[in-house]
Amino acid sequence: MDRNFALEFVRVTESAALESARLMGRGDEKAADHAAVEAMRSMLNSIQFDGTVAIGEGERDEAPMLYIGEKVGRGEGPKLDLALDPLEGTTICARGGNNSLAVIAIAEEGQFLHAPDTYMQKIAVGQDAKGVIDLLASPTENLKNIARAKKCHVDDLTVVILDRPRHSDLIAEVRRAGARIWLIGDGDVSAAIATCKRDSGVDVLMGSGGAPEGVIAAAALRCMGGDFQGQLQFRNNVERERAKKMGIHHLERVYGISELAAGNVMFCATGVTQGTFLDGVRFFSGGASTHSVVMRSESGTVRFIHADHHFDRKPRY
Repeated sequence: MDRNFALEFVRVTESAALESARLMGRGDEKAADHAAVEAMRSMLNSIQFDGTVAIGEGERDEAPMLYIGEKVGRGEGPKLDLALDPLEGTTICARGGNNSLAVIAIAEEGQFLHAPDTYMQKIAVGQDAKGVIDLLASPTENLKNIARAKKCHVDDLTVVILDRPRHSDLIAEVRRAGARIWLIGDGDVSAAIATCKRDSGVDVLMGSGGAPEGVIAAAALRCMGGDFQGQLQFRNNVERERAKKMGIHHLERVYGISELAAGNVMFCATGVTQGTFLDGVRFFSGGASTHSVVMRSESGTVRFIHADHHFDRKPRY
């Protein structure tokens, strides 16, 4: 990919963020997500590329738009695959919480793992712990190795874990190991990205969450020099068979970061609500401000973009 498509796609995440942010705290998850999806799809079709949704809102019979396999863009130009989430953290946005994002990862055709809508066991770290994580090792072993790589003690580490009953054993072990824990309600893509930002206070993400979000997070960490491993966790045989139909045959495999998001990857995200990595949308008379990030794995460049949008000078979102 010679063009830095992320600089073009950031307009898409801005659109999704602006539209869904209008529904922040209104208590309607479906409305917020629908607003983001419609805005994102509309803007995607204004960009000159031949795109396919590899990770999206679900399979065709489950999602009216931005479904897996849907063609987007003008249909001319390079063939690209997209891993996207118009509103990562729908519950967060609906409740007015922190760290909801509009995100898109971009890769050349066939470079994203076609992850089914199931769970994925995950571990993510920043640049200073790259290469020392092992999803098959115990949480305690991983924490010791991460602390050693970061030249600190285990009790200096902060572990982000989704606050779910299924994580009770993980939480108990992390506490025994001596690390601090930050429990979050949703938004593990944002949490994974935060491991690469030194002043975020986040050292590692552990636990299980959505598999599609795992692919998106891996793409972001590829651009930032971090590390990620994931293993699919199927809830039933229906999900196993669906994974096989999507081309996944080694169901117990632990995927490394470059297996989840291979080749030259680009990533862009816009904050919807206030977060540890990006500021949320802020409305003012006649417009709004957004805070976005644009990243590219090939160069390692990370750009933060603050933008003011004046609704009387362009189409309203």
